[in-house]
Amino acid sequence: MPGGRPGTYRRRMTHAVVLGATGQIGRAAVDALARDGWEVTAVSRGGDRDARWPKDVRVVRADREDDAALSAAVGEGCDVLVDMVAYGEREARQLVSLAGRVGSAVVISSVSVYEDDSGRNFDTQAEPDGFPAYPVPITEAQRTVRPGDGSYSTGKAALERELLAAGDRLPVTLLRAGAIHGPYCRTPRELYFVKRNLDGRRRRVLAHGGASRFHPASVRNIAELIRLAAPRPGTRVLNAVDPDAPTVAEIAAAIDAVMGVRTQDVLLDGPPVDGVGDTPWTVPAPVVCDMSAAREQLGYRPVVRYADALPETVAFIEERLAGRDWREAYPKMFKAYGDLFDYAAEDAWAEGR
Repeated sequence: MPGGRPGTYRRRMTHAVVLGATGQIGRAAVDALARDGWEVTAVSRGGDRDARWPKDVRVVRADREDDAALSAAVGEGCDVLVDMVAYGEREARQLVSLAGRVGSAVVISSVSVYEDDSGRNFDTQAEPDGFPAYPVPITEAQRTVRPGDGSYSTGKAALERELLAAGDRLPVTLLRAGAIHGPYCRTPRELYFVKRNLDGRRRRVLAHGGASRFHPASVRNIAELIRLAAPRPGTRVLNAVDPDAPTVAEIAAAIDAVMGVRTQDVLLDGPPVDGVGDTPWTVPAPVVCDMSAAREQLGYRPVVRYADALPETVAFIEERLAGRDWREAYPKMFKAYGDLFDYAAEDAWAEGR
């Protein structure tokens, strides 16, 4: 079923099952759906409840990797199943197997599935001249990587392929999320500038002139897309990003403003030098996505801009860091990025300029 125009579906009281409900997107999605009048079953491995959720949200403990547990969580059926934790072909087939009991699905994918017209993508970025040169902005028609199980990106592409092929049995909205931000993130890019400010670093080095742009995506905006897609079954692929795509220098300045500090930027014309000038947003070419399709198909309007969402994110990071080594507080971040805070190397570079 194609995506249809906004307002073509009659709103009705319905049942939604949310998988990965206590993750960063899941918490916001459960809240958005419940407050919009849905009967919500929040499924997570821990079976926890967010204090902000309405009291009538039903909480279920289940591991989505366990087919029987997933089937039991869905129970007699639901109108929409929202999946935050599907990563590949296996999870796609799990969802399709539930088609008789699930009216439609909304599934989180990633902008990392895109590749440029020369075949470069996120998996080739470490190669010489391997970073993709995407069009600005990227539409959903942009080509994608070959599906497989070799990486996060190819796994998401495989997920998309399987679900789209089964769209006649299980209508699915795939949301290609950008650089996700908000509370409860296990790899918050904002940590880079928050910790530097807490450590009293009042000078920062930014590669590529501080102009890198990696489109952020607030959990609140993604939740709004989920809320709009849920009562409008259809098989579609939509980008899921914020209305603005600030540069890394603008992000740094916005975090400074939230924390009440002033920092001097030292801008490098080119790439990082032995890691100096690198950040979790640093890219040699922009990654900026188009949101026209979501506006046209769902009547989507963003609920928050990047800078306006920062106070909550910064406060959450500060609280999590309090009295802890950052690698203990954010082990997944350390595994993904390595030592983000090599101040000695940065100071040595500055002295040698």
